[in-house]
Amino acid sequence: MAIPIVLASGSAIRAQLLRQVGVPFQVVIPRIDEDAVKSSMVAETAKPRDIADALAEMKARKVSDKVPGAMVLGCDQVLDFGGTLLSKPLSPDDALHQLAAMRGARHMLLSAAVIYQDGQPIWRHVGQVRLRMRDASEAYLKAYVDRNWETIRHAVGGYKIEEEGVRLFASIDGDYFNVLGMPLLPLLNFLALRGVIDG
Repeated sequence: MAIPIVLASGSAIRAQLLRQVGVPFQVVIPRIDEDAVKSSMVAETAKPRDIADALAEMKARKVSDKVPGAMVLGCDQVLDFGGTLLSKPLSPDDALHQLAAMRGARHMLLSAAVIYQDGQPIWRHVGQVRLRMRDASEAYLKAYVDRNWETIRHAVGGYKIEEEGVRLFASIDGDYFNVLGMPLLPLLNFLALRGVIDG
């Protein structure tokens, strides 16, 4: 009997990635206060990588208790801009402020994934990507936010690279899937090695 895979995330792009590569799964959205956990860890001067990993683990652990035997995949992504964590924008003005601050500069995305099974972690990975934004004009940034607010409101940093957001960048160094919020290649390798998917 196949081991069921559960995605502990409400992210449409993560679900789309798994569907596109033929991994069967179901979605169970965990109820956790991400902002409180993140704020607490920032106050304790935790590293961005550790924050992403901890949030991904919390999601997987929470759902794992509800689905015995299943492999539960929790994911999280954080944006590290010079030691400051940026989150999903709260308003169009907030998105514009974040993008204006990052233009012409570098930042890093850290995409964590943790798999739990029967209440225990069995795999984890944190992928990182370094990105440099081009020095876009204030007018373009405002127009970008106005055109794309309904989708970028759900994205850390206020951009989606798989959409018009790619026009904001001068360079991207790292795995494209990590930019989308999931270290997909290491995940597929693990699932294949465990015999969960063909490979």
